[in-house]
Amino acid sequence: MKLLNYGSMNFDYTYQVDHMVRPKETLSSRGRSVYCGGKGFNQSIALARAGVRVWHAGMIGEDGDRFLEEFAANGVDKSLVRKKDGASGHAIIQVTPEGENCILLYKGANWMNSPEQLEEVFSHFAEGDWLLLQNEISLLPEMIDAAFGRGMKIILNPSPYNEEIAKCDLQKVSMFLVNEVEGVQMTGKEKPEEILDAFERSYPQCEVVLTLGGNGVLYSGHGTRIAAPAYSVPITDTTAAGDTFTGYFLAALLNGSDTETALRTGCAASALAIQKSGAASSIPAREEVEAFLKKN
Repeated sequence: MKLLNYGSMNFDYTYQVDHMVRPKETLSSRGRSVYCGGKGFNQSIALARAGVRVWHAGMIGEDGDRFLEEFAANGVDKSLVRKKDGASGHAIIQVTPEGENCILLYKGANWMNSPEQLEEVFSHFAEGDWLLLQNEISLLPEMIDAAFGRGMKIILNPSPYNEEIAKCDLQKVSMFLVNEVEGVQMTGKEKPEEILDAFERSYPQCEVVLTLGGNGVLYSGHGTRIAAPAYSVPITDTTAAGDTFTGYFLAALLNGSDTETALRTGCAASALAIQKSGAASSIPAREEVEAFLKKN
């Protein structure tokens, strides 16, 4: 079984601010850092650090060699990453003293995927392999169709939620990974249990993982529901918390853990990530997560 993450790669320009910039306001930041990020990149790093071999596919610009270096350093297979003329994607991130963030994305090379590239990438995968997707890249509907046609298990993190998601045949998705905001956007429901009810009605074939920040995570699938609490830790920066959860949760499943254990593992990894600054730089090593779980 192989895992393909066809995902975004963004340079994260992270600014430390006293509060989020308001309309018509000019605000001086208290500092700036530049990290490799993007939901796809972060999730591949988390998967690799959790002990899973992951193939990453996607597009970088002429400035993107740093992504390849980071993949190599973390054991991510980068053979399916391609370089295009122009700039890589990037994100402008504001982070408050409370660790909350807001993010402005520039698509860049992430939206330069081609049908020919999709065909080449998917030729390396077969029935029973897993595909992880987010919504920061072009040709998402075509990727879902290609993977489904090959009998792959499709895991979708529909973030950011926008009109591109409506173009996808979501009945082909095997698992949704959504946060509170995306859950509301996809179902029109506000309460977590009602969000899961709506998913079960619309996508009865799917598993759903609903992350709730400090309130933990809920799972629905195969006729059962499971809740896992969040760990109470000091918060420095929540930027990659969801991506860290995704990587460690999926890695635990791939390594044979039951769903409840996988949920707890993802929550533990997120708890460690939010205590550090940055995106991929905050993702813990597997040994750190195992030690945290033993202690807590």
